[in-house]
Amino acid sequence: MAEAIDGRPARRLRLVFEGQGLHVVAVAVLIGALAAVSTRPSFDVGELWGVGTLTWFWIAVWLPVAHQLYVWFCWRMQLHMELLTRTLRGSAFATYATGFAVLGIARAIVPFLLAIANQDTIAFDPITLRVLAVLALIPALYLFYSVKRYFTFTRAFGIDHFDPSYRRVPFVRRGIFRFTSNGMYVYGFLLFWVPALWWASEAALWVAIFNHIYIWVHYYATERPDMKRIYGL
Repeated sequence: MAEAIDGRPARRLRLVFEGQGLHVVAVAVLIGALAAVSTRPSFDVGELWGVGTLTWFWIAVWLPVAHQLYVWFCWRMQLHMELLTRTLRGSAFATYATGFAVLGIARAIVPFLLAIANQDTIAFDPITLRVLAVLALIPALYLFYSVKRYFTFTRAFGIDHFDPSYRRVPFVRRGIFRFTSNGMYVYGFLLFWVPALWWASEAALWVAIFNHIYIWVHYYATERPDMKRIYGL
């Protein structure tokens, strides 16, 4: 059974920031590590449209941070304060979902641009790397197919934070979700490895590693506590 949301303002405000200490520490550690690796000589190699690899790299890093902070703010302010529905009323979820999609699509596209700019900086057999890229792409595509057919993007965006009726919908156990309940994090984020491997880009490889670690920070700092509040898990 889902945990009842405490109506006291101070308690609700504390719940908005639940788990975010972990988020802040993890971001600081990850950004520090990326700043260290960005001094490697391969990060000075390449450009695209007049923009150098290092600039593309940091855009590819800060977009996920912006995306996940945006989701945290909207989810928590809606779940515990009902801020979005009180201010935007019937357009609350659509407005939030638009921002989610814009940031999410940009987050997915920029690593491809980075990889093209920084290509051929991994000293490894290119054919093997491209085979690995295809192998990473297959489960990622199956994940998005499974989301569209069985789970819906509406639920993936977090409609259960906005519409209580979705909290009674059973969990999906079809498609890729037969293998794990966290299909998006386990398989979906393999998409970020594809450009790094296909174009043999070291900078894009570090972005892929960052994205795959950082999404689990989102899970433990934001999504898992929310699931506990919503579903009692």
